[in-house]
Amino acid sequence: MVETVLRVDELRVHFATHHGVVAPVRNVSFQVNAGETLGIIGESGCGKSVTAQAVMGLLPVRSSRVEGHVHLGETALHTLSRNARRQLSGRRMAMIFQDPLSSLNPVMSVGEQIDESLRLHTSLNRAQRREKIVQLLTQVGIREPERSANAWPHELSGGMRQRVMIAMAIAVSPSLLIADEPTTALDATIQAQILDLLAELQQQTGMGMMFITHDLSVVARLCQRVVVLYAGQIVEETDVHTLFANPRHPYTRALMAARPSLDRAPKTALPEIPGRVPALDALPIGCAFADRCPLAQPRCRAQPPGLRPVGLPSHQVRCWRADETGVLAS
Repeated sequence: MVETVLRVDELRVHFATHHGVVAPVRNVSFQVNAGETLGIIGESGCGKSVTAQAVMGLLPVRSSRVEGHVHLGETALHTLSRNARRQLSGRRMAMIFQDPLSSLNPVMSVGEQIDESLRLHTSLNRAQRREKIVQLLTQVGIREPERSANAWPHELSGGMRQRVMIAMAIAVSPSLLIADEPTTALDATIQAQILDLLAELQQQTGMGMMFITHDLSVVARLCQRVVVLYAGQIVEETDVHTLFANPRHPYTRALMAARPSLDRAPKTALPEIPGRVPALDALPIGCAFADRCPLAQPRCRAQPPGLRPVGLPSHQVRCWRADETGVLAS
């Protein structure tokens, strides 16, 4: 049987703002299995990072409210106190971010920051922790790990800092790794190296991975299943092969059309998705994508579509016209 590492059911996030209470994440459900990478894609402002932070328990208590059920293995995270959840999260799930320089402490050496996690979550003594730090830095491909352990974050390149963040994340062998656009700020060569490293570590450890990105080439390279978010809701969920071969939501198809391709004629402009993601305090009554969708009908603007299976039971789409394969493929 496939082991489910993370299960999220009906996740809802509310923020208090000057314009009232808004909901950047609305009834989002998904799961991540051991040894699997689930891609979360969508434009900026669609709720990807907020979903990840809600799962990790990182959202501010005073200005946010999180509802729904989050299970890490058999543990119901939503029933734990904030301190208990933080301790469990540090041991069993970890997160790496887009900008490692802002995530690392500038006044602590690299080794000290990795050591902090080992000291809190393992019973290793000081000498054993130092040996483990060197082992971790070697594992993530950092040359001269002893010297790098004594370096300050600003002394390392962007790619090296991201490797350090990965070393910190895997230090106590979590069952789940959440990666929030960890390669966006890196050049193409370093990006490929980091993606290969994550895939290799996953193969070695069997951890589940939740990978947030707006880059479809990353999804194709790394993920087995994909969730497409738009305006805080899942609009499509399926395996990665089906997503690229037969996307059924107009938003997903628009994302596919806008990606660069070697088949595109030189100097040809990429298609754009007109308009923008609706403001959280002005969400439409019907389908959130209707104002940008070339296939929208009066029903789309009047009634919100539900998420339902189309074709295969595992292919879920939130669109009134998802059954009209010929129309959507035109």
